[in-house]
Amino acid sequence: MSLLQMTSPWVSKSPWKTCLTLSTMTTVLVMTTNSFQTKELTFSHLVSLDSISSPLMILSAWLAPLMMLASKTHMKNKTNTQKKIFLTVTSLLQVTLIMTFAVNEWVLFFIMFETTLIPTLTLITKFGAQKERLIASSYFMIYTLCGSLPLLISLLILNTKSGTSNMMMLPMETNGNAMNMKNMWWMMSLVGFFIKMPLFSVHLWLPKAHVEAPVAGSMILAAVLLKMGVYGLLRMTPIFNPFSTLMANKIILALALWGTLMTSMICLRQTDLKSLIAYSSVAHMSMTTAAILAMTSWSWQGAYNMMIAHGLTSSLLFALTNTIYERSHTRNLTITRGYKILMPSMYMWWMLGMLSNMSLPPSMNFLGEIMMIFSLMNWSVLTVLVTAVATVITALYSLYTMIMTQHGKPMNNTKNPMNSMKSTEMMNSLMHTLPLIMMIMTPGIIKML
Repeated sequence: MSLLQMTSPWVSKSPWKTCLTLSTMTTVLVMTTNSFQTKELTFSHLVSLDSISSPLMILSAWLAPLMMLASKTHMKNKTNTQKKIFLTVTSLLQVTLIMTFAVNEWVLFFIMFETTLIPTLTLITKFGAQKERLIASSYFMIYTLCGSLPLLISLLILNTKSGTSNMMMLPMETNGNAMNMKNMWWMMSLVGFFIKMPLFSVHLWLPKAHVEAPVAGSMILAAVLLKMGVYGLLRMTPIFNPFSTLMANKIILALALWGTLMTSMICLRQTDLKSLIAYSSVAHMSMTTAAILAMTSWSWQGAYNMMIAHGLTSSLLFALTNTIYERSHTRNLTITRGYKILMPSMYMWWMLGMLSNMSLPPSMNFLGEIMMIFSLMNWSVLTVLVTAVATVITALYSLYTMIMTQHGKPMNNTKNPMNSMKSTEMMNSLMHTLPLIMMIMTPGIIKML
């Protein structure tokens, strides 16, 4: 039976079968990886799981059915062939993401890392709504490939010098002195991950990709694909430890902090909801980059907490933005007004999403941000000024978005103004919020170190 035939239940107006299957797989994965907090589980010399990779695998599997639920209205008027292609591409993307986090060989990781580009580009170009999606896809592809070539060269050099490309053995086989570490080589090894995160100054592809992608593409892009860069950074930096004395490390760390401040200010000028959430992701990932480069146990744990919490929060916000777009057919903040009156049931989800996005206690975003800020203080006391201002600006644009979308007088162009949220939309929002609440109650479930 082909994969297209396996997706036929979704075509028969029953997406619950596919979503139930994927949710069951996620539950099994959670139960299997429950004991990975203190040890590594090796399936073979190519595949293994540990406390760094298993939460990201669970996040990838958890979001796959939610992507399909959010896309139900978008795919409603598509042909059966288009529906099959959509579900096939989504399933392929999930498989490649899980394999990316499961393999423990750098060469296989690179192959899976680049393979995710194919289904993501297909989602943007095939199911995007505007003709600008082709330009966005070009930006995405060119940025990714330009960063991947230096990474491939660096991996080949590492394999030649050390005789292995195993992620677990390579840090023990090499160190900063033995590998004659240089600034240029350090940049070659990490530039691919900086682009994928993305780091400020190489982030221009992300807002374009988010704006032109369908809701499923935006959700998986913000929730998991950006985290592949963080995952690669966490795996690569121990190989070159200690590198905190490198000038390149100090420059990139300062650039990341500056990017956190600048992109937060850019968010205040956005009128498109998707673009605003995309720049917000750049701000959060820039601070995460700075925390990882600080190379302390607290900064790494804080970065990991922020990474998982931000994945769920940003995905929820993109799903809620799509809910508004389906009613008003616009994402302009000056037009989408008064949804607290039009759709009271959606107001609670927007409030929870925005409060989590601004890192309000007791959210996991708050815990991760506090740990990163205190760790960066250890690197330089001046970072407090930058992070404090960026935190205030984040609160400003989050509250501004809430006021613009939920309060005020509704516009006349709103379609079906008194419709409440659909059951699929309520379920989607609930399934995003439950893990966030669970992480507040038991933060130790994503303990990395």
